[in-house]
Amino acid sequence: MRFIVVLTGLLLAAAAARAQVNYDRHGGDYASFTLRPADPATCAARCERDGRCRAWSFRYPTGDNPNGLCFLKNSVPRRTEDACCASGVRGAGVIEPRGGPVEYSIERPGGDYKHFDVAADPTGKPCMAACEADSKCRAWTYIRPGYGTPSARCYLKNQIKPPRRRPYAISGVLR
Repeated sequence: MRFIVVLTGLLLAAAAARAQVNYDRHGGDYASFTLRPADPATCAARCERDGRCRAWSFRYPTGDNPNGLCFLKNSVPRRTEDACCASGVRGAGVIEPRGGPVEYSIERPGGDYKHFDVAADPTGKPCMAACEADSKCRAWTYIRPGYGTPSARCYLKNQIKPPRRRPYAISGVLR
C-alpha cells in the first residue's frame, strides 16, 4: 500500500512539472538565444543537451520581434500563466493544451477562401468565432503574430485538410 501511495505521488509531481504552452518560468536564466524556426520543442531539446539546464522558457515571436527566444535556466522556477510563452523542466518535452474543437500547434494548410488579420489571442478563439459565423466555413487556422506577418492572421477554409504539426498555428474543424 505504501508503495502505491509513493508511486502516485511521484506520478502527480511529474505531471505537474511537464512543459506547458501558455506558461512562463521567471528567473534562473544562464543563457538565452534566438531560435529559427521558432519552435518550443527546439528550446526543450537544447535544455536536454546541456548538463547545466534544469528548466527552460520559450517566448513566441511577436509583431515587434519576429524571432522566437529560448531561455535556459539553472534552477526550476515556478511556472506562471502567460500566453507569451511555453516552458518546462528538463525531461518533460512540450505538452500542448488538449480538449474541445481547438487543435494547438496544428495547421491545416489548403482550402483557404478568406484570410484576414485578427487580434492576437493565444487561444485562437477570434478565428474560431469568425468561422462559426460564416456558413461557408468548414475549418480554420490561426497563425500567431510574428510568423510570416507582424500581426496574427486567420484563415477560413471551405475544405477540411489533413493536420500538420506547426508550433505557430492553432486550428479547428467545425463538425
